[in-house]
Amino acid sequence: MIGLERERSKGVGSTRRPAGIRTFTLAALMGAVAYHLGGIPLLMIATAGVMGLTALSYAGRRDDDPGLTTEIGLIATPLLGGLAMLDTGLAAGLGAAIAVIFAVKEALHGFVMRVLTGAEVTDGLIFAVATLVIWPQLPDRYLGPLEALNPHSIWFLVILVMALGGCGHLATRALGARFGLPVAGLASGFVSSTATIGSMAGQAAKNPASITAAVAGAIFSTVATFVQLGLLLVMVSRATLVLMAPALGAGALTATLYGLVFALRAVKPEGGADSAPGRAFSVGTALGLAAMMAVMLVISAALRNWLGEAGVAVGAVVAGFVDTHAAAISVASLVAAAKMTPQEAVLPILAAMTSNAAAKITMAIGAGSRGFALRVTPGLIVPVAAAWVVALPTAF
Repeated sequence: MIGLERERSKGVGSTRRPAGIRTFTLAALMGAVAYHLGGIPLLMIATAGVMGLTALSYAGRRDDDPGLTTEIGLIATPLLGGLAMLDTGLAAGLGAAIAVIFAVKEALHGFVMRVLTGAEVTDGLIFAVATLVIWPQLPDRYLGPLEALNPHSIWFLVILVMALGGCGHLATRALGARFGLPVAGLASGFVSSTATIGSMAGQAAKNPASITAAVAGAIFSTVATFVQLGLLLVMVSRATLVLMAPALGAGALTATLYGLVFALRAVKPEGGADSAPGRAFSVGTALGLAAMMAVMLVISAALRNWLGEAGVAVGAVVAGFVDTHAAAISVASLVAAAKMTPQEAVLPILAAMTSNAAAKITMAIGAGSRGFALRVTPGLIVPVAAAWVVALPTAF
């Protein structure tokens, strides 16, 4: 496979590369025979011989291409031949991988040089450091005021916001801001609607021309919240879902209709073509959102300390500021354990949805522009209000 690809691309005439299908095949066979006859020592000698011949061939080349890809592939081939005597499947897989690397040369070079920007490379390195270097070092335990802050979990939010921003950036690059942001918002909402709204706010601030699409993405993330809440209630307490399903449906439908208004407006050109690609995400936005979440956690812990466990509704409101799903699951678990009736669970879940909407509005205001917040806020309030109107009669 490797030799076949090299044969097609080695050229013709006096400037053609020396290694083609026969050379690579023989190199692989030599490695296999060497390992079969003398094990690793003889395989090392055979590979060294191929390296020497490859060096001589490279030194005598008359073309203007200084690349070493073919030469490195030729050196790897006898090693693959030896590996085939031990693990045929692994050798075949690696051989196919090398052949693919050779074949996609033009596409890879074009992507790196013409598609990928320097800012995107920098953002990729920042994300790698945040995820692989910083995050594992942070303590995974509760510290700080009232022991309400878990550095490991809070930094995960930073990573999540950057990842969501990167997803939105990729969708925007692939589909354009008018299509990519709404799609990314809906998908990212299943991970964290609050973080998605913050990420969309940052996108709108970075590129004001995309504010309509960013608003659509933020609202569609709320649709995902209602859908995901229904899926979680199915697994925890179906009796609670039966009562909450009309309210969740009303909220999801209202949010969808509101989001579609902005999505359809975003499809229409507003000020020309999409802007040039910028940063994949805003580190400042990610850190700011994490700081806001930390403040909410401390406030929640203070309220719990002050009020105790006086009521499930109060606890649901407090938990809803951080995550509506966690609050709803906690309440539904009480129903599943027969400590609460499904009717009694409706109000706490609605209260958690309301406080979570308040947290999302806070995120939109804190991370975005005034125009973004003014457009998003009705799309967060009206669906929750619709859920209250539909569900309230079932709570009594």
